[in-house]
Amino acid sequence: MLWKWIEARATARAAVAGLSIGLVVLAGVALWTSMSMQSTNAHLRELTETSDRWGQVVQRVDVADHAMGDYLLAGTDIMREPLATAAGADDENLRWLADNGTPSDVRASAKIGRLYGDYTTLLKEMLALGDRGDTEGLRLNAAQAELTAGSLRKQLASVVQLKRLETTEYLKLADRRNHQLRLAALVASVVDLALVGLCGMVLLGHRRKVLRQAASSEHDATHDSLTGLANRTLLAQRTEQAIQRADDDHPLALLLIDLDRFKPVNDTLGHSFGDRLLQHVAARLTTTVRDLDTVARLGGDEFAVLLPGVHAVANAVRVAERMHEALASPVDLDGLSLEVSGSIGIAVYPADSVNANELLKHADIAMYAAKRGRLGTAVYEPVLDEYSTAQLTVISDLRHALDHGELVLHYQPKATVRSGAVCGVEVLTRWQHPQRGLLGPDQFIPAAEDSGLIEPLTQYVLDRALAQCHAWHTSGWDVPVSVNVGAQCLHNRTFPDQVEAVLARYGRPVETLTLEITESAIIADPQCATEVLGRLRDLGVRLSIDDFGTGYSSIAYLRTMPVHEMKIDRSFTTNMLTDASSNAITRSLLGLAHNLELEVVAEGVEDHETWRVLAALGCDIVQGYCLSKPLPAEEFVAWLDRHESTQDAEGDAAPVTQASR
Repeated sequence: MLWKWIEARATARAAVAGLSIGLVVLAGVALWTSMSMQSTNAHLRELTETSDRWGQVVQRVDVADHAMGDYLLAGTDIMREPLATAAGADDENLRWLADNGTPSDVRASAKIGRLYGDYTTLLKEMLALGDRGDTEGLRLNAAQAELTAGSLRKQLASVVQLKRLETTEYLKLADRRNHQLRLAALVASVVDLALVGLCGMVLLGHRRKVLRQAASSEHDATHDSLTGLANRTLLAQRTEQAIQRADDDHPLALLLIDLDRFKPVNDTLGHSFGDRLLQHVAARLTTTVRDLDTVARLGGDEFAVLLPGVHAVANAVRVAERMHEALASPVDLDGLSLEVSGSIGIAVYPADSVNANELLKHADIAMYAAKRGRLGTAVYEPVLDEYSTAQLTVISDLRHALDHGELVLHYQPKATVRSGAVCGVEVLTRWQHPQRGLLGPDQFIPAAEDSGLIEPLTQYVLDRALAQCHAWHTSGWDVPVSVNVGAQCLHNRTFPDQVEAVLARYGRPVETLTLEITESAIIADPQCATEVLGRLRDLGVRLSIDDFGTGYSSIAYLRTMPVHEMKIDRSFTTNMLTDASSNAITRSLLGLAHNLELEVVAEGVEDHETWRVLAALGCDIVQGYCLSKPLPAEEFVAWLDRHESTQDAEGDAAPVTQASR
């Protein structure tokens, strides 16, 4: 017995000693692995930083090249500033590479730096030649700059390729090192296996149990037990994370959804039915968002959706519309058909909130505004902090106006500059309010955009405008009409189908209709806007970019958008006789549009002298009070008769044709 005890104790000590040795070996391998990984990661960071710097050099050269191309294409002073800014913009990256790069980077940066300096000098000389009006010198200098840029790009491509090869080779070396580390770990593990097998199994089992409990506890702590959605805790965490990544160009939106009339369901049918209804709602909300979005249940019948990277408030409004559509179908519970709807409030960071708590607070304020006004959806704005009853009344009244035909259309004629003959009308919306009288668009269009009513309003105007167009045709006049289109319509891929249906309903040819869009509507989501505009153009609908020069779009957008016409904003034409800057901008826009083969309409033409100057500049069409103010349909026909009689007396043909009577 004593011997067995001694043997067992010796065996235990040997096992402990062997286990200790094995653990030391494993610790050594782990330390080796950690140090090797740190070294590898540090070197990879250096390679990545260097590659990024070279990539920025390539990007800056491309920016300078594009700026030079735009400068030469536009032929105006508009593109001088981008070219001046781009010239020599990448000296900082080259200096960094010279100070922090590898020897090969230092040599390459010195060589490329000299060539980049030559390129910068040529660009600055181009600007100087352009300022002096030396067209021939500018052309020769541009050709030399193109050659230098080509040489610069080739050398940069060679350097970038070399850095890729260097990174690839280092990754291969790191992979071989990792293989050696894995082999060493395997050997150490085999040595320890006999000694730690039982202990390892026990520890592994215990570890798995702990991990399962931890995972279950973490999931329970961050998810709603009824619906499986994220809870308030997880929503707060993800909101904070999204805020760290958000900026003015990549905002995030928070939608707060509160179910309407949920309490009667709970009180009448019981909590079991209420819980099942909440589960159906959760499933429907989840189908309306992207994988990167977060749908959460905050408690009771209140849900929230976090939308990172929405780009524009209009996109968040469209998600809210999809949610309303998803909730619209009745839910069948044990043969009972339950109607579901919700009120949705939207807040955006950083536009109207400075932190996560304020974002949630503002979404909550907007949601209650939507619920009070029965709006369906409301977007937060500062006035909602002391929510404007007047604003809610406007939105509610506007919804009623759309349903009861209180919106009326006025028509402002457009005429060809050379002949003065009417070539169409712009449709302008007015609201014949039963208490407040005739309201202009500035008194209700913003409310329509904020509340999501802009799309039904646009459909209303399209329908009434084409109905009037058909009525004029029946009376003997073929008058093309132009209708303003909101940004949300360009982000709705079904909008072209809706336009086609309205044209078919009234039997009007597609060339009768021009849709006017704004720069801001395009920029909000260029990809979707381009797709929608392309489909409209394929239908044959004419497209006009409205108020050009007052927004933020670039010539590149104008060059790629499938539009037929540019409208110069009245802020330029109205002052062009007295303000040199307005005159210069108008001239430049006319030249730019004609170079891009676009027809030009000048808005805000108030007098004959402005008309005469625009004619001398080659403008195609004018619109403004010099011709006529916006008129109701019946007054427009009378005005058109008088105008056509005057035109006939003067011997000019009119593009607005008289149909067969």
